[in-house]
Amino acid sequence: MSQQHALSNRKRRELLKSVALAAGCAIAPHWLAAAAVNWQPTKEDEAFLDDLERQGTLFFWEQASPVTGQVLDRARNDLRGSRDPRKMASIAATGFGLTALCIADRRGYLPRAQIIERVKTTLNWHLNHFPEVHGFFYHFSDIETGERIRGVELSSIDTALLLCGVLTAQAYFEDPTIKSAAQQIYERVDWPWMLNGGKTFSMGWHPDKGFLDARWEHYCELMMIYLLAIGSPTHPVSGQYWNNFTRPTIYYQGYNFISGNDPIFTHQYSQAWFDFRNKRDGYANYFDNSVTATRAHKAFCLSYPKWYSEDYWGISASDYAGGYTAWGGPPAQGPLDGTVVPCAAAGSLAFLPADCISVLKAMRAKWGKQAWGRYGFVDAFHPSADWYDPDVLGIDQGISVLMAENLRSGFVWNVFMRNASASVAMQRAGFHEKG
Repeated sequence: MSQQHALSNRKRRELLKSVALAAGCAIAPHWLAAAAVNWQPTKEDEAFLDDLERQGTLFFWEQASPVTGQVLDRARNDLRGSRDPRKMASIAATGFGLTALCIADRRGYLPRAQIIERVKTTLNWHLNHFPEVHGFFYHFSDIETGERIRGVELSSIDTALLLCGVLTAQAYFEDPTIKSAAQQIYERVDWPWMLNGGKTFSMGWHPDKGFLDARWEHYCELMMIYLLAIGSPTHPVSGQYWNNFTRPTIYYQGYNFISGNDPIFTHQYSQAWFDFRNKRDGYANYFDNSVTATRAHKAFCLSYPKWYSEDYWGISASDYAGGYTAWGGPPAQGPLDGTVVPCAAAGSLAFLPADCISVLKAMRAKWGKQAWGRYGFVDAFHPSADWYDPDVLGIDQGISVLMAENLRSGFVWNVFMRNASASVAMQRAGFHEKG
């Protein structure tokens, strides 16, 4: 199963790369006005979001190694506290997991002493034992040994996702061991090396083939890579590199927004940590841009009325009955068939709260018996085809948990932005308060 999944993920990444080539803080008692709507939660809304977070964070506790802290790429959603026997860990899932543990501690979902010990273990492993090249890590590895899963790349984006979790833990926990290890992991990353002499970052590197030809060159989840690199205290790149990726515009049913031909998660990932609210650079306010992208995505789904409705919508890169695919829209991408992907709406909770929480609650109410398990929603499901994914994916659980908490309190944004490197990076990239 691990090798099969590794192959499917390589196909996923090659699909995304070909697309690229073609074109925080205590919990506040109030709710954030996170999108351009005046929305207040009901008690039922709050209870639902708490369930989503509590059960989602449990994935990152139970499906991680107590020895390495690495988190499985995926696991079944019908387990009862045991770890899935599959061995493939994901550094991106581990980055989401470190952040989820901060949320779990703040919310009291898990014992504090055990969380701190797990975070220390994770950081120590990645600093002192996990294979790295110029500070970058391989995308997938054996959860217990750290051995690279055959053929996977040294990944710039997945390393960035890990680093966002590392820096969140550093800012949140008042523990000198955590702070020191986290800083060393970040400072070790040689960002100019990943440029490989170019104006944009390579998507990765293979020990036998060298750098991938595909580059992070148009707007998507890449914002975190550039900002982490620009803010690096040891191996920075100039703030001018922020201008080197393109910002294509999509026009759909009256919605105009910056986006590549990519799934909706590309508007979510960087904004799970970096706080773009009320800020803009020389091009856009990216938070507002993601609000518009979410509205357009909902409208796109509802343009298929035989499949989707107000109570059933949302597509993002995910499993489906045929494997794993990068799908969504607008414009239409992938083998669309009426499958729904809960993290599409959950990852946009902070952008469009009323619409996203409404559809998520409706889907759990109608299909929760089949589509909701120990860790919350399954990765994807298609009731008309009687297909319910048995698995959850770490990155999809992660974006759901983080954005639910950002909606509720702004916690992840506020904690992450305590890192001086984050604010420095945004200043160097030309961000200023929105006037």
